[in-house]
Amino acid sequence: MTTTADGQVRDIRIEGYDLKGARQWMAGICGPHLLDTRYPSRIRFQHSGNVLKSMSTTLGVIAYGTDVTIGIEDAEHLNSYSLSLPLSGAQHLSKQGFEVTSDPDHAIIISPHEGQALSIEGDCRKVQVAITRAAMRHTLEDMLQRSLDTPLRFEPLMDAVNGASASWWRMARYFIGELERSRELYDQTFFSRDIESSLIKGLILAQPNNYSEELRSVVGVKLPHYLVRAKQYIHDHAREALHLEDIEAMSGVSRFKLFEGFKKYFGMSPMAYLKKYRLSAARQEILEDTSSRNISVIALGWGFTHLGRFSSEYRKLFNETPSMTLQRNLARLGRSQ
Repeated sequence: MTTTADGQVRDIRIEGYDLKGARQWMAGICGPHLLDTRYPSRIRFQHSGNVLKSMSTTLGVIAYGTDVTIGIEDAEHLNSYSLSLPLSGAQHLSKQGFEVTSDPDHAIIISPHEGQALSIEGDCRKVQVAITRAAMRHTLEDMLQRSLDTPLRFEPLMDAVNGASASWWRMARYFIGELERSRELYDQTFFSRDIESSLIKGLILAQPNNYSEELRSVVGVKLPHYLVRAKQYIHDHAREALHLEDIEAMSGVSRFKLFEGFKKYFGMSPMAYLKKYRLSAARQEILEDTSSRNISVIALGWGFTHLGRFSSEYRKLFNETPSMTLQRNLARLGRSQ
């Protein structure tokens, strides 16, 4: 292991760590986690890269040398967003009952606050970027000009071939390559700080997340007219029994084009957008309602006829149940009186 701490960049060079050493090292990068393997004697852990000191962003290449599984020991204390793109091999992320596969065409993001497990194949060698929760939060708050009410959560799978997320990965890999060649320019605080800021802002703008829609209004991204019509129709009729055919007819375009536009600008299908809008509206009503109205009344008012499913979807989106939101709001109101 070698590390160099001069200047504004810390150089990382680690080879041949055992399982315990690999676990301890990566805990220092991303926070507490569980690392396990069926073949501990085959571990050939390697991590080469650099830490930009201004915001502690880590960029580099990592490999374990054998099949490993990484679990989250304590999601609330995971201190970084971990992004990785295989150069070879594959990895599989399991979370909330579904699995996504990451290969040289598809990167993944492990966000804090969420329980998940990552299985990495033995031949997987990958580019890894770790961005601290604090840096991500402060950057997003600066972009929105307000404090966050819920943690930032990204869609876990990133397209590394097409679109804005692919541009982000090309930028990250370019910086990694340049740092390998020479650190002289990157040791300048004014330069490296702006590099980190560009990486973080670029990620927030490129990858769909729970603040994407608000950010579009803040940065002035203009939606195509058919999406403006579809979005407004959803907002105006969200309490009603809306069907995809209704939204398609209002948009004036084909279903394929409608889906393509929603995926590009909102990161989800039209009906998923409708569900998220209803859940967010129900949450806002719970937070604003001071009469302790029954949660089921609010849910039914926003078109959720299956209350168990409403609670489950609500928790998946906001990381707390509707009753937890209500109790927290009542406690807050009690303190302010």
